[in-house]
Amino acid sequence: MKPQYHLSLCLAILLLLTTQCTPQQFACDKSKSETSQFPFCNSSLTYEDRAKNLVSLLTLKEKVQQLVNTATGIPRLGVPSYEWWGEALHGVSNVGPAVRFNATVPGATSFPAVILSAASFNASLWLKMGQVVSTEARAMYNVGQAGLTYWSPNVNVFRDPRWGRGQETPGEDPLVVSKYAVNYVRGLQEIGDSKNSSSDRLKVSSCCKHYTAYDVDNWKGVDRFHFDAKVTKQDLEDTYQPPFKSCVQEGHVSSVMCSYNRVNGIPTCADPNLLKGVVRDQWGLDGYIVSDCDSIQVYDTAIRYTATPEDAVALALNAGLNMNCGDYLGKYTENAVNMSKVKESVVDQALIYNYIVLMRLGFFDGDPKSQPLGNLGPSDVCTDDHKSLALDAARQGIVLLGNNGALPLSSNATQNLAVIGPNANATNVMISNYAGIPCGYTSPLQGLQEYVSAVTYAPGCSNVKCQDDSLIEPAAKAAAAADVVVVVVGLDQSIEAEGLDRENLTLPGYQEKLVMEVANATKGTVILVVMAAGPVDISFAKSNRKIGGILWVGYPGQAGGDAIAQIIFGDYNPAGRSPFTWYPQQYVDQLPMTDMNMRANATANLPGRTYRFYSGKTVYPFGHGLSYSSFSKFIVSAPSTVLIKKNRNSIHSSHAQAIDVTTVNCKDLHFHVVIGVKNNGPMSGSHVVLIFWKPPSASTAGAPNVELVGFERVDVQKGKTKNVTVGFDVCQGLNLVDTDGQRKLVIGLHTLIVGSPSERQVRHHLNVRLARSASETDLAIM
Repeated sequence: MKPQYHLSLCLAILLLLTTQCTPQQFACDKSKSETSQFPFCNSSLTYEDRAKNLVSLLTLKEKVQQLVNTATGIPRLGVPSYEWWGEALHGVSNVGPAVRFNATVPGATSFPAVILSAASFNASLWLKMGQVVSTEARAMYNVGQAGLTYWSPNVNVFRDPRWGRGQETPGEDPLVVSKYAVNYVRGLQEIGDSKNSSSDRLKVSSCCKHYTAYDVDNWKGVDRFHFDAKVTKQDLEDTYQPPFKSCVQEGHVSSVMCSYNRVNGIPTCADPNLLKGVVRDQWGLDGYIVSDCDSIQVYDTAIRYTATPEDAVALALNAGLNMNCGDYLGKYTENAVNMSKVKESVVDQALIYNYIVLMRLGFFDGDPKSQPLGNLGPSDVCTDDHKSLALDAARQGIVLLGNNGALPLSSNATQNLAVIGPNANATNVMISNYAGIPCGYTSPLQGLQEYVSAVTYAPGCSNVKCQDDSLIEPAAKAAAAADVVVVVVGLDQSIEAEGLDRENLTLPGYQEKLVMEVANATKGTVILVVMAAGPVDISFAKSNRKIGGILWVGYPGQAGGDAIAQIIFGDYNPAGRSPFTWYPQQYVDQLPMTDMNMRANATANLPGRTYRFYSGKTVYPFGHGLSYSSFSKFIVSAPSTVLIKKNRNSIHSSHAQAIDVTTVNCKDLHFHVVIGVKNNGPMSGSHVVLIFWKPPSASTAGAPNVELVGFERVDVQKGKTKNVTVGFDVCQGLNLVDTDGQRKLVIGLHTLIVGSPSERQVRHHLNVRLARSASETDLAIM
């Protein structure tokens, strides 16, 4: 052993021993009678009363130091310091300072990047993932290696394909993003059986971010700190806000994070309408509002929105901000109060919101090991079940983009396999960003080696930027000697990342050349695997007959290699669907990333964004995904008429084409559509049923082309048929947003479309009309 390694090992052992010997401190420790008798330690009182009591005991100087993520605590009251900043986007992560790995818990389950998990279109999977992550987080908290508050998930809509943080999101569709958010949040927060769980007590605290209209990081010199998102009322209401509203009202999330950017001139963390007005008062947030890290300082110093730091913190607190990731509130709030820029009562209320969340988490209930989740420990992290779920999440999300019959491969018929490409032996690339230390890695190369003994590996490029083509010739030679070639290309955090947006949609450097030369050299089968979060224009490969199959694998997490190999060799039947539109390169040449408008604008020559408003050519449409089986769908039952009954105090007009939702009696406007799904293929597998809605042709201005209004994933054995039931709330699901941001129900003939644009679709017409008489309203759905 070299001397420096010996020294490092000794230091590591010393650190571990020191960590284990340092006793963990707990608020309201029952063994300390001098501090455990305060009313805020009395669990028989309401959380609010306990929080108010604690705040009443603090001096102003103490209060302001609890408004920042690294809260100092109050030793005289037995309240230890607390680090609020934890991350759990797709696994417990040490990106936030609250989490640390050591020999006791060296890693945690690392699920795929959110964009790939979203491609499963499986709400129950998203819930299970959240449950696993929160179990591991609690287990780590119990041994002093993690906190209880996690600033995840990211529920911004993936509006532009160039966004570097698209990998963190559930895609471009507001409904999918909302459903993902609700289920993942519930998985993180709820204790026990989610169906019977009280929303009062929290397993861990979740946070939906980044509120709102945030999706530009750094594009051609425009960065997120200086960007002013110019957003119409229509786009704000029907694209940017729905996931956050769902988080609060359906997911009961306990925190919302405001973003760096401005929206229509006002920094989001300083906007009383967005924070107190919407999140707190309209949506009813039961929790705290936190700033993105240093965002108060950003709008003070970067864009000079305020004259002084005291003005900046006063603006944030008065707007409804309760917690500052950063130090601005800790540094300047005391002065701001003394200068009468903000009332101390506003500071008190902010702390009450924060402390109630910690109360709900059991932070003020003494030793966590004596609490209901106190039995969790290191043995509950990286369990076999958790690792199996990480593998299953990757398999469920992977999308079969194209197949000319080459897939699945036969391991018996594959004698010589060449595995080629800059991501062919990827490990760290697979876990995306905001990841912790995984339980382990299986790279694509390792996964494929489980199926074929004779495997040749040739990277073809030294990295994904592929700026040197000298490795392409050896890769082509390896391909020429193999009967099957798997080429794994794509992107990584050097191309798409937080703080880094793309400028084009093509494969970087010489990657396209690598694919083409490998395809030309081989005499056998070529399978292309795209490991990337955002869409890539691979039209060149799609049209190449020598490429037998194409897979999109996102960033598939710790078990990505096994998932890829199992699909390629047919041990798993793919069913993932693309959660975004694959645009040709010309698309991004037509519009700047900074244009926030969703709708097409012929005058400005803007093509529109996402499948809802873009009508141009695609490489692959939203919802595209193939299987090794063929499925047919048919309508089993669905209503033909929906009668709208207006509230008594609303103005009645039999000629109205668009009715304000607030004037409608929505109580009984619910219906179900039952869809039969038959597996006609040779393999059992899953099928994702997508239901789109096309509003009447004479709808409000800016109506979408179509809009996803429901989805379900169903397992169907080969040769069998299963029925899928999808429920609809007419007022919530079949409305349009007008130019004033108001939601309307449109009278006329609506169409439900079952299936994505790339498969055989089934249509059902639904007549929505006003009830003509009192007797008609007895049967709202027919």
